[in-house]
Amino acid sequence: MKKHVIIIGGGIVGSTAAFYLSQDSNIDLTLIDHGVGTATRAAAGIICPWMAQKKNKDWYRLTSQGAVFYRQLVADLESAGAKDIPFKQTGTIGLKSKPELLDKIKKIAEDRRLDTPTIGDITTLEGQEVSNYLPPLKPDFYGIHLEGGGRIDGGKLIDLLQEKFLENGGALLQGQARLIDEGTVQLDGRELTADHIILATGSWLPDMLEPLGYQVDVRPQKGQLLELDTDFDTSDWPVCMPYGQIDILPFENGKIIVGATHEDNMGYDLTLDPEKIQTMHEKSAEFMPDLANYPVVRTRIGTRAYTSNYAPFYGTVPEMDNIWVASGLGSSGLTNGPFIGWQIAKEILGKDTNFDRSPYEPANYIKR
Repeated sequence: MKKHVIIIGGGIVGSTAAFYLSQDSNIDLTLIDHGVGTATRAAAGIICPWMAQKKNKDWYRLTSQGAVFYRQLVADLESAGAKDIPFKQTGTIGLKSKPELLDKIKKIAEDRRLDTPTIGDITTLEGQEVSNYLPPLKPDFYGIHLEGGGRIDGGKLIDLLQEKFLENGGALLQGQARLIDEGTVQLDGRELTADHIILATGSWLPDMLEPLGYQVDVRPQKGQLLELDTDFDTSDWPVCMPYGQIDILPFENGKIIVGATHEDNMGYDLTLDPEKIQTMHEKSAEFMPDLANYPVVRTRIGTRAYTSNYAPFYGTVPEMDNIWVASGLGSSGLTNGPFIGWQIAKEILGKDTNFDRSPYEPANYIKR
């Protein structure tokens, strides 16, 4: 007997769950996406959490597993016939202003590599060595290069996941869905029923669960990015994490993405802020002066979801075992989101994930 599953939200978690669930012929699957403010579609990300100095060990454990999982995701997409997968292991350079800061990061990465061989070779860089890896960088910094780091274009990834989900017989509906009860969704005046419902709605999760009497510790955060079209041969350049608030991501054909802002108290505003875009452009030129010669050609704006303690959660809603949720992923969503979506799909299919998700229980953030 087929299981009916409805996924609300076509971002990184929802699209990954849809891809994996759609491979089971016993699943009747519908993905509903409103298509407004999706953080993944606006995002481009560095997949390299191994230099992070966050003290939250649960966050690191989940996000490191998410970075490693990309290799499986790529292999599974290739097995499904996908071409031009928008993840690439390019290596990642972290920049520091002082050598002693670099030594600290190197020790952290070396310790983590004992459990995570995916990190690969770890190389410290100084002066011209930095520019040898990434030519436009000024030779004024101390750098560390992690071989296993990579980058992803979020919008292209969810397009690919949804393409394969549709090829497998899934249904994609556009519109604003509303949860009626643990087995019923309303969309455009009609009611759809399901055995399982996945709410992958990011910062909109509180609105989804409010009609059922739940309060959710999630808030929206605005993020803006900019794109430059350069004359450089960027295809094999590593991504760069300068000190400060920006990242610099080279893609194929000279495209360089710079971002992103982290704007609280903006609600669901998606208005472009030219001043913030200009500030990021100028900041990138402090590290790569040649970038000042290229105008901003495109911008991206999306809405992330954050909890009050900046930690993600996922699993089933308290007292409603048929409703699955994932939220609070913040700026690490591109890294751990596919792994979370895969886990939810596996659990619905009754399969073991070999990962203890108890530290990320929704009950810590969802109250009735």
